[in-house]
Amino acid sequence: MITQTKITGNELHAKLVSLHDPTYTPELCEQYATLIDEILKLKAQRSAIVLAHNYQRPEIFEVADFIGDSFELARKARDVEDAEIIVFCGVHFMAETAKVFNPERMVLLPDLRAGCSLADSVTAEALAERVQELREIYPDLQVVSYVNCTADVKALSDACCTSANAVKVVNRLEADNILFVPDQNLASYVQGQTSKNIISWDGNCYVHHQITPAEVERAKAGIPGLVVIAHPECRKDVIAMADAVLSTSAMIRYARESNADKFLIVTECGLSDRLLMEIPGKHFYKACKLCRYMKMITLAGVRDALTNLRYEITMSEEVRQGARRALDRMLDLGA
Repeated sequence: MITQTKITGNELHAKLVSLHDPTYTPELCEQYATLIDEILKLKAQRSAIVLAHNYQRPEIFEVADFIGDSFELARKARDVEDAEIIVFCGVHFMAETAKVFNPERMVLLPDLRAGCSLADSVTAEALAERVQELREIYPDLQVVSYVNCTADVKALSDACCTSANAVKVVNRLEADNILFVPDQNLASYVQGQTSKNIISWDGNCYVHHQITPAEVERAKAGIPGLVVIAHPECRKDVIAMADAVLSTSAMIRYARESNADKFLIVTECGLSDRLLMEIPGKHFYKACKLCRYMKMITLAGVRDALTNLRYEITMSEEVRQGARRALDRMLDLGA
């Protein structure tokens, strides 16, 4: 849990200087400081907490009660106790997960446009049809859905997973044949870590899929001693160039504990921003892309969500219970 106090524009600007981003002017930071103060007051009035993904804008971290990757956020959402409202600074499927664990609480997403290209690549109807086809060939087939999918897809799954625990979840399932949806790149990575038969869906995260080996090679050639850390949603040829393949939160731990001081972070650029702010004694370089969906979440949007109690996440109880079963199994198998 983050201890939050009022921050001035000058203090915020000093924190963001490490990003070397000229858009964070003193004037803009002053505006953000005012918004941050408004949000902190609204949180207290509404008995609300803010959960934020590692890929969010740096200024969003200033109002977050918890920051993490998909696995950590799912676990945190399950364990919420003292809040009446959860504001989720992430994308739609993440807010859905918070609602799955908190049917009695109001869950708000600051911008309904914050979707996910990977989640859009699979529907419940298409998954049900594919499972029926495959079970005629593989009677023991089980479905593992990456958390980057909608609640109704999770509800049709035997277990969910995140990039942090995908291999562990797959290996602990009592089945030799696994349909892995929807990320083909993460499925390929898991296949390399297991003897089971992984059948992948034809989907990918557009952010990670567009990072190329040439970009990684250019960075390595120009910076001797650079340690490359890649996310398992990256392409196979990019992963092959990495010194470590880790989830976003594992990347943070790795960077803190490593003796190295120069890292190439191969994932969405928001994580590089967090690393630059939190580990100022080391150097972080970017072979990354921005997720347009994550960046739709703004401080103004968070303020408006709390002011107007918008936009609320809802789902049927049948879908919620099915998704809860798959998510609980993830938390058990991936522990």
